[in-house]
Amino acid sequence: MTSAFATIGLPEVVAGLIVLALNGYVLTGGADYGGGVWDLLASGPRHDEQRELIASSIAPVWEANHVWLIVAVVMFFTAFPAAFGAVGIVLHLPLTVMLLGVVLRGSAFVFRNYGGGTTAVRRRWGLTFAVASVVTPFVLGVAIGTVASGAAANAFGHVGDRSFVEVFVSPWLDWFPLSVGALTLALFAFLAAVYLAVAATDDGLRDDFRKRALVSAVAVFLFAALALVAAWRGAPQIMSGITQSSWALVLHLATAIAAITAIVALWTRRYALARLAAGAQVSLILWGWALAQFPFIVPPTLSIRATAAPDVTLELLVIGVAVGAAILIPSLRFLFRLSLSQRDHAPP
Repeated sequence: MTSAFATIGLPEVVAGLIVLALNGYVLTGGADYGGGVWDLLASGPRHDEQRELIASSIAPVWEANHVWLIVAVVMFFTAFPAAFGAVGIVLHLPLTVMLLGVVLRGSAFVFRNYGGGTTAVRRRWGLTFAVASVVTPFVLGVAIGTVASGAAANAFGHVGDRSFVEVFVSPWLDWFPLSVGALTLALFAFLAAVYLAVAATDDGLRDDFRKRALVSAVAVFLFAALALVAAWRGAPQIMSGITQSSWALVLHLATAIAAITAIVALWTRRYALARLAAGAQVSLILWGWALAQFPFIVPPTLSIRATAAPDVTLELLVIGVAVGAAILIPSLRFLFRLSLSQRDHAPP
């Protein structure tokens, strides 16, 4: 693995930018999905207030957060068209479910909060929003796990000479992809609970989400352990990367420090520190996956270098991303500051 990093060129830089965009999506859009999880599981004497806090936190920014996913997808099919084609063909079923989930979740959120209607109608839209918020990140994690395991590339090599189930269903209905799906859902729920604990102004609500954050932190640990066990058989390259690479020990120590810091900060009610540590923990897990499968973009056969578009395409793409980032990042920063200011000055 160490020699794989000896040559870093434009294709690898673009691949890194894709992971960076996914990182932005996980930290923003992922928390929105997690908010839907807690909307579904709202309980106790403050269950209505819990849903109101979730809605007020998501409403100003939830559509803007999807821009990171759009950037990642556009960069993927522009910079690595062969790899994008393989993933899109083999995983068209889970990816279609994911896209339907994104659409249903957004539509249901709007209809519940702004569409009027009776309480029963709003409750049905709320259930649709919450269920889609659970299914979508789970399926996203399943797709990522299928790619990381090597099953997607292997199945793509047998399109046309194996059955529909063997090529388009069996690769993602395996222990490792399913465990990654469960881990993704737990991570998003953990992020959301931490963010909501920070956002809450009522002590009771803050403690509700503090407890949920601690419970989901345990769930993250359990599903991470399950994914690690499943990787022994289902994702040997990922297992090798995260256990034998020169960077593995440093990554694991940093992730452990971030996780412990988040839990201790939640336990001691230091919520700003908990948010920072939770974001670091989730980011480190994401980058660990990316480094573990390097230099492949779709392991074990489609490498970053072999599937990259011509240099002129990559150069223009990087220029476009740089110009877009110069506009996008300040705009998003202003949007977040504006939404936080409006929430802080809202009447009780």
